[in-house]
Amino acid sequence: MKATIELINQMQADGIIAHYAIGGAVGATFYLEPAATLDVDVFVLLSSPRGGVLISLTPIYEYLKAHGGIEDREHIVLGDWPVQFLVPRNELEQEAVVASIPVDVEGVRTWVMLPEHLAAIALSTGRAKDHIRVLQFIKEKAVDQVMFQAILEKHGLLPKWHEFQHKYLGESS
Repeated sequence: MKATIELINQMQADGIIAHYAIGGAVGATFYLEPAATLDVDVFVLLSSPRGGVLISLTPIYEYLKAHGGIEDREHIVLGDWPVQFLVPRNELEQEAVVASIPVDVEGVRTWVMLPEHLAAIALSTGRAKDHIRVLQFIKEKAVDQVMFQAILEKHGLLPKWHEFQHKYLGESS
C-alpha cells in the first residue's frame, strides 16, 4: 500500500489533483476490522477543471501510466493495488473528501474519510455489502452518533436511516 499512496501523494504534489481521500472498504479498515476488497476507492478533487462541464479523469490516468501505473478497465494498478479514482458525485461525497483526516500508513501520510462520512455514504449507496458496513460501524461504535445524525440530516438521509434502523436494528423511528 505504501508505494500506491506515495504515487498518489506525488500526483497531488504535482498538481494533477487538489486533494484526495480514501473511501470505501479500504477507508473503513482504518476504523473497523478489515474486509475483503478488490480495490482502493480514491475520491479526488481535481486541481482545476479545464473548461466545459464534463469532468475527465484522463489527466490522472495519463500521469499515473507515465509513472508505472497499469490501466485495467476502470482501475489503474499502482504497486500491487488496483485503484479506482472517483470524483465526488454529490455534496455528501464532496464534504467527505474535504473533511478527511491525515493517517499514517507505513510511514507515509494519506487522507481517509471520517467514519461518519463512510457510514453515511454506505447508507446512501444502499447495496447489501454497504448495509453490512453500516451495521459494523454501528455495532463497533466506530461512529460518533451525534455527528452521524447531523450528516444524515444535512444530506437528506434520515428517511433511509429510519428504514435501516427498522430493518436491521429492530428499532422504530
